[in-house]
Amino acid sequence: MARGWESKSVEQQQADKTEQDKKVRPRLSPAEQERNRKREGLLLSRRRLREQIQSASHPRHREMLEQAAIEIDRQLAFFDGLTQDDHT
Repeated sequence: MARGWESKSVEQQQADKTEQDKKVRPRLSPAEQERNRKREGLLLSRRRLREQIQSASHPRHREMLEQAAIEIDRQLAFFDGLTQDDHT
């Protein structure tokens, strides 16, 4: 009996969490969802590039990776509503 009561408690907690998520997060438009997906993809790419830069042994390869990281940072600045002038 205690086990059944425990599982109902977990089910209730999950239902409550789902309701909270619905209340807290407003529904995003398809354009906003796409923008968020692109931004998340850029963040993942930047993280991957930073790891590759740390392990790169050839200077030219490292330079190429650093240039790619700069370009991703520029694109992220656009997504965050910043301009290149705001970084300097």
